[in-house]
Amino acid sequence: MAVKIKLKRLGKIRSPHYRIVVADSRTRRDGRAIEEIGKYHPTYHPSVIEVDADRVAYWLGVGAQPTEPVLAILKKTGDWQKFKGEPAPAPLLVAEPKKVRVSFEALGGEDEGKGEAITQKKKAEKKDEAAAESESAEV
Repeated sequence: MAVKIKLKRLGKIRSPHYRIVVADSRTRRDGRAIEEIGKYHPTYHPSVIEVDADRVAYWLGVGAQPTEPVLAILKKTGDWQKFKGEPAPAPLLVAEPKKVRVSFEALGGEDEGKGEAITQKKKAEKKDEAAAESESAEV
């Protein structure tokens, strides 16, 4: 039985996510796997690659063959070079944590007109003018 390290596709039509799995070479792409050893999300910027290096080293050591896409991922993470005894590649680009937006109240801002419209409605202005005219006519 030939064992391969390959990608298992998940996700919607235009938002693919992959799991790096160890499976029999005769199983279908999204079929049953022996073990899941990592994740790959190509649509994120930068793309997310998580690989369990110990399990990859074990499976490569017992003769599992990576497919071409998995080989490229393993070269980026440095696991292939470690297995072959070559120098490690440059480190991967890591996504920056998202900045937390500070709320207006936390900055010390005072919102006096909370819940009120900034400009008055036109109907209210006409009623106010009509009331002012009637008062001026009475005087």
